Amino acid sequence: MNHLIISFITADRPGIVKTLSDLITQHKGNWKKSSLHQMSGVFAGVIEISVPADNSQALSDQLMALDGFKMQVELVQQHDSAPGTLLVLELTANDRVGIVQEISSTIHQHGGNLLKLVSTEEIAPHAGHALFKAKVTITADEKALDTMIDALENLADDLMVDISR
Repeated sequence: MNHLIISFITADRPGIVKTLSDLITQHKGNWKKSSLHQMSGVFAGVIEISVPADNSQALSDQLMALDGFKMQVELVQQHDSAPGTLLVLELTANDRVGIVQEISSTIHQHGGNLLKLVSTEEIAPHAGHALFKAKVTITADEKALDTMIDALENLADDLMVDISR
């Protein structure tokens, strides 16, 4: 089996996932993981699939030929999970320019590896200002976790960090 990572962006419209899943199934591909989102009138996503080696080039060619899609298809080697302790951090703060850079830098400076980041901007109830909310999955050395969490919490007075293992 080959493993493909498919990334795409296209104008939002009904049937996008059906189009992709039909094509993947037609080539006997197995949809493993995905992150798909509608943002500002476009639909974008990343999909990991496994597909028989004999079918991967034909599938790649047909995906790249889809009308109206900006598409990238990469053949990748499957790897084991990153070493370290797996943590999920839920972060909430007043939204501001540079907040993702501050968070990612702090995680990196403390030896963490950011595996997944899902963020939103919401309006604070009763206050009306913008809130940054994120769910971040990381791996880190168990010995560095307390220091990393302290550093994240000290980025700003309004930053709240909830941790689950």
